Amino acid sequence: VQLQASGGGLVQAGDSLRLSCAASGRSFIRVAMVWFRQAPGKEREFVAGISKSGRKFAYTDSVKGRFTVSRDNDNAKITGHLQMNSLKPEDTATYYCALSSIIGWDSVTSRSSEYDYWGEGTLVTVSS
Repeated sequence: VQLQASGGGLVQAGDSLRLSCAASGRSFIRVAMVWFRQAPGKEREFVAGISKSGRKFAYTDSVKGRFTVSRDNDNAKITGHLQMNSLKPEDTATYYCALSSIIGWDSVTSRSSEYDYWGEGTLVTVSS
């Protein structure tokens, strides 16, 4: 399985970015898709996610109301997006997408160990 995150860049505070994550290499019936981020010198943290069912969403408190996670499914390829609005300098980090084929149908968890596929990160830098 290959995961490719894209869409990062350098923006100013208040701007928007849309990150994308494309998964390929096997067919998934359903997966949970999440985004984590890691700022320099800090631990990786959960940002947002969507469950296998597509009915449950989860966001870390600092991004609620600003970020929106979505996912498109077809049998051959899964694409997910993280729409980030009203960006702040504290959102600066490398963003990673991850998939879980093992998690429960309506579950989204912030535990990175629950996600069995990870992509390369994409860097988001927000200047003040």
